[in-house]
Amino acid sequence: MPRSDRLFDMIQLLRDGRLHRAAEIAKALGVSERTIWRDMATLMASGMPIEGERGVGYVLRVPQTLPPLMLHAGELEALRRGLHLVATGDDATLARAARGLAAKIAAVVPAPIADGEAMFSGTEATRAAPHLPTIRAAIKARRVLQINYIDLAGVESHRDIRPLQLDLSQRIWTLTAWCESFRNFRSFRVDRIIGLSETGGVFASERGTRLKDYRAQLAAEG
Repeated sequence: MPRSDRLFDMIQLLRDGRLHRAAEIAKALGVSERTIWRDMATLMASGMPIEGERGVGYVLRVPQTLPPLMLHAGELEALRRGLHLVATGDDATLARAARGLAAKIAAVVPAPIADGEAMFSGTEATRAAPHLPTIRAAIKARRVLQINYIDLAGVESHRDIRPLQLDLSQRIWTLTAWCESFRNFRSFRVDRIIGLSETGGVFASERGTRLKDYRAQLAAEG
């Protein structure tokens, strides 16, 4: 399971507002407790209102979620147009929020809007496609990329990364990279990248930042 999918599943487990121990979550997702500790730290750093610690458990406080909704084509089109107006408006804070909401909707919309211009239309693979040539070229030439990324909590961040590997699993493209901001490895869903550019910098094959170092880290964590 890609890490991005596992983080999403963890949030779903916590949505009931109860305390969940790492061992319980690890068993449900088929991973080690150490993996859960690391993933929880990532979610908390992203701004998710999660409280807890190792040996105690984790709880999601006041989760801001909506019950499942069924929208017909007209309602979905109205939502798209409203989000587009806000996302292209002068209020930068609301524009970021609109893009974050659009990214969340894109993850669950089952099919493209008829006119093909919907802000959140298409599959994950379709939304990722425009970025793939640039990422592949950057991996080959070891070029540093700058990305604007919206995480599972809808928080937008700006990062400089060293792209290392692209993976496709269940129609979702995932980019493994060394993140210069966090000085650690990170996995990014390519369909959640809303901005991508080259910095002009290149990176060397430095010990501790290579793809084989990432694989060794995963093996050590179980």
